[in-house]
Amino acid sequence: MPLGTEGLYTKGFLQNGRAFKDVSDLRTFKQNHGVGLVTFHRAELIQSLYDNLPDGAKARYLLNKKVASIESGEQGVKVITTDGSVYTGSIVIGADGVHSTTRKIIRGLALAEDPEREWDAENPFPAEYRCLWCTFPRPSEPGECFETPGKDLSAMYLTGRDRGWVLLYDRLPEATIERHDYTEKDIEKFAAKIAEYPLRENLKAKDIFEKRFTWGLSDLGEGVAKHWSWGRIVLVGDAIHKFTPNTGSGLNNAIQDIVALTNGLHSAIQRVPGQPDSNTLTEVFKKYQEQRMNPLQEDYKRSALVTRLQAWASRLHFFLSRFVFSWSFAANFLVNHVISPAVRQGLVLNYVACTDLPKGKVSWEHQIPNSEAAE
Repeated sequence: MPLGTEGLYTKGFLQNGRAFKDVSDLRTFKQNHGVGLVTFHRAELIQSLYDNLPDGAKARYLLNKKVASIESGEQGVKVITTDGSVYTGSIVIGADGVHSTTRKIIRGLALAEDPEREWDAENPFPAEYRCLWCTFPRPSEPGECFETPGKDLSAMYLTGRDRGWVLLYDRLPEATIERHDYTEKDIEKFAAKIAEYPLRENLKAKDIFEKRFTWGLSDLGEGVAKHWSWGRIVLVGDAIHKFTPNTGSGLNNAIQDIVALTNGLHSAIQRVPGQPDSNTLTEVFKKYQEQRMNPLQEDYKRSALVTRLQAWASRLHFFLSRFVFSWSFAANFLVNHVISPAVRQGLVLNYVACTDLPKGKVSWEHQIPNSEAAE
């Protein structure tokens, strides 16, 4: 894993710095699937993917563009940007994040046609928590995935190849759908509040703040949208689902969205060569949503549960976090009977031949095709 490091060590610390948890669940995960959970710097992954594109594909990346409007018709789509540029094509895939402009546009198109139509709210992901994130030079061994739970305030400490990350979760006074743009003073105020928070043995939050590369503060919306497409426009990733970061489900599910969608598009084009008509695309988008909805709902519930376990949202959450899942048997049981059965169902591009998936104790439901099957 040249871009990252497998997480292999899980520990938990109380707010007095005492360790209360040291379990082997991450190593069990690796035994099950042949590869562990990998901690990496997302910008380096994006750079690596871009660097390996052919020149023709790189030339189609347009920077410093903002979408102003989208028109969807029987023959194609037209995208108009804020600088007046116009782009035409067959479909639009909105992968533009939690504050998706594309999502707002298709909502407007749907309600313009029928104002009484049921649709998601303009801001469909209410937030109960906010998160201060920080990245810094790695101060300890790579592969550490530590947590410090506490009442309405918790921390995650991760180390990768060259750098570390800390995610500090703070429960908001009440749930909100309002977008908050936190200032540097807001971040500094929160950082001062949690400066003495222990992250591992002999390391507190204030120690890594002083050496940070960068940091930020944002509210953590949660939920899964009900409407993912309109005409020739379809949404993926954070535009349609938002998880708290505790389980790393956001990026992984966004990748699964793209795999499911492109598999469907490829299949449609193989059946009827040429540009698919609007009816075909509607059916592809419908099947894509049907295929992805249940796994997303399950991951959303798991992610929300982990956040609340670590933030001791109730007495039950406190008990489970402090005395049940701090026990190796319980943590490994969760991996073997909840996490791994879900992971084994991961989708693959069914038309691209590649090397086999890693092999572990648990088989994969979907196999990467060989060269003949991919043709």
